[in-house]
Amino acid sequence: MNKIGVIGDLINSAYGRARRAWAAKDLEGYQKLAMSQTQQGSDFIDVNIDSTTRVSVKKEEMLAFLPDLIPALQEAATTPLCFDNPSFDFHKVAMEAYDFHKSAPPIINSIAASREQLDDFMGLIKQYNASVIVIASEKLMKDGSAPCETAEDVYETAKQFVDMLRTKANTKNNQIFIDPGLPPVGADTQGLVNMGLDAIKLMRADKDLEGIHISVGLSNFAWGIPKQLRATMERAYLAVAGELGLDFSISNPDHNPTPLSLDDSYVTGLKDALQQGRPMDGEAMSEAGFRQASAILALVTADDDDDDDW
Repeated sequence: MNKIGVIGDLINSAYGRARRAWAAKDLEGYQKLAMSQTQQGSDFIDVNIDSTTRVSVKKEEMLAFLPDLIPALQEAATTPLCFDNPSFDFHKVAMEAYDFHKSAPPIINSIAASREQLDDFMGLIKQYNASVIVIASEKLMKDGSAPCETAEDVYETAKQFVDMLRTKANTKNNQIFIDPGLPPVGADTQGLVNMGLDAIKLMRADKDLEGIHISVGLSNFAWGIPKQLRATMERAYLAVAGELGLDFSISNPDHNPTPLSLDDSYVTGLKDALQQGRPMDGEAMSEAGFRQASAILALVTADDDDDDDW
């Protein structure tokens, strides 16, 4: 299994330290988060200062703060940044503030079928020779976008965006990160975890996609699982997906986001639960989804008498 790179996600107001730094516009606090993640070996540092359930952030506030924040982060650590926001304006301001002499080119996180100004994004990616994360769990439609329903949908969406990036932005495969989607496994009754895993297999089998990176937002996966097991389950997923070709995750470096051994009981338990989530002949997805959820619940409560966090 190849090493799974880390895009450290601690500069995100979902975390208390980042939330406090935002409230005080504390550049030193953000610098400490950058240095900590660099010291833990993160390959990139994700920069997400958007609203969360706990803090409301206006777009104008973000755009005004980026020209101060980005130089401060680059002063603290040379690790390249990953700009995380759906807004084209956010990325334009971020790129203008980024010092390409101090760090390798950043990642634009992200483009997707539902994004506005896709052509503008292509121009920005080309102008700065940036890497890019593609959200492939949304498919392009004639009149907009729609959620992918199958692994083949995700795979075809990935191919469309890779072709678009090559043609319009002169992007090389090794600058492209495909995110096949990763929902909370405890609430996944529609087979979406398996859909993403199957899409990874399809992408890795396609010679035309050779060299691309495949990445997921790992912190989503263990949402709702007892806190003491969240990092373990994240690492179990990395083992399962890494075996198929996942090579990056947007994750919390404090959680040691490295794959568990393939023979670890949580890895084998997760594989079994996901297999149970595959419908049998004539069976509805909801039935298989319930069986998968039950197996996940049994896995994470087997050694824990208190499942109030579930």
